[in-house]
Amino acid sequence: MSGRNRRVLLPSAYLLLAGLCSLSLLGQTPVTSSPQPAPAHETAPGPSPRLLANSNVKLGIGDLIEISVFGVPDLATKTRISGSGDVYLPLIDYVHVADLTTDEAQELIQKRLEDGGFVRGPHVAIFVDESASQAITVLGEVNRSGAYPAIGERHLFDLISAAGGLTDKAGRNVTIERRGNPGQKVELQLSSNLAEDTQNNVEVYPGDTIIVSRAGIVYVVGDVNRPSGFLIEDNNLSVLKALALAGGNTRTAALNRTEILRQTPNGVQEIPVKLKKVLHAKAPDVALVKGDVLFIPGSGAKAAAYRTADAAMSLSTALAVVAVHP
Repeated sequence: MSGRNRRVLLPSAYLLLAGLCSLSLLGQTPVTSSPQPAPAHETAPGPSPRLLANSNVKLGIGDLIEISVFGVPDLATKTRISGSGDVYLPLIDYVHVADLTTDEAQELIQKRLEDGGFVRGPHVAIFVDESASQAITVLGEVNRSGAYPAIGERHLFDLISAAGGLTDKAGRNVTIERRGNPGQKVELQLSSNLAEDTQNNVEVYPGDTIIVSRAGIVYVVGDVNRPSGFLIEDNNLSVLKALALAGGNTRTAALNRTEILRQTPNGVQEIPVKLKKVLHAKAPDVALVKGDVLFIPGSGAKAAAYRTADAAMSLSTALAVVAVHP
């Protein structure tokens, strides 16, 4: 017997062991050839509704757990799993429970109690109060990013709701990264109405990381009625659509000097657009990509306000951003 175990047994445990023949301390009856019937007012032990939500959760370092033994309230304890993965329990000393499921830990504690002769046929229940190791992390365009407990069965929309829902600038692309396997990712594209999007409400697991993307923005500046930024998904906005969303051009707009300003690794690229011809269906519409600035300069004296691409780019920073729903 180790020094640690000897400390556990002194002094009261020696007295306990001396009376184990009758098991009177724990209120148990001695083993006989036939089982004793239970009193009429007692029912067979079973998990409470509170415990069902924790069924078969994997335990980890830092978790706060409650352990109870049916019919032996003196053995009930509430403890946190130590850095070594152990918990200390009355009578049976330290038990290593990290990386075990609650079911496995219950069976281990039951065996230790029975093998030591402390309780006959023990029924152990474990409830996880705080699961430091089983959190699901939600990042990106949600109102309250952070780690959320993963007790019981959880689905994607549960976690988005717990994180306060999506922000106004959230995109529809969601990535779920699996713990321990960064290469294993689940890529989803949510619909605009989550209430009807049951297909993408996938199950998420302890240790997963959910990343909600930010929608791309296309800016329309210059001689238009409502200069704005527009949130888009999958580059599905064209020059004509963007112009319509901005309320159309003004009378002083120089349509044939329209440009798309696109940020590239080598700086701002200026792409000319013959907007007048596009409006008259004499030239094809031009697709915009996330981050583009559609610049429609004014004619005459107003053009002085938009002499350079840098000036037009700077105008976009103060614009209101509007979501574009398909």
